[in-house]
Amino acid sequence: MAKQQKDAIDNRHYDVIVAPHITEKATLVSEQNAVVFKVAKDASKPEIKAAVEAIFDVNVVGVNTVVQKGKTKRWKGAPYRRSDFKKAIVTLREGQTIDVTEGAN
Repeated sequence: MAKQQKDAIDNRHYDVIVAPHITEKATLVSEQNAVVFKVAKDASKPEIKAAVEAIFDVNVVGVNTVVQKGKTKRWKGAPYRRSDFKKAIVTLREGQTIDVTEGAN
């Protein structure tokens, strides 16, 4: 029973962390020992911290979240709106890193 419960928790971790958010600003923040992830809209800061620690095996010092509002764009003259998304800036303990540029094997 404990094995099934652990698997369920692990699956939820993968639902919380959607993808790494790689931009110029995210790269600059990485110099201050932080990583930026796109996360589920309903994810809380403690859930994000637990997910990052479980998936990447690092110690998280702090989590800051931002809801990025979707931009209005045009395609073939017709306006549309990109979806809103939530991103988390995760600060790691000194000396620890996560390499988000390497792909999964």
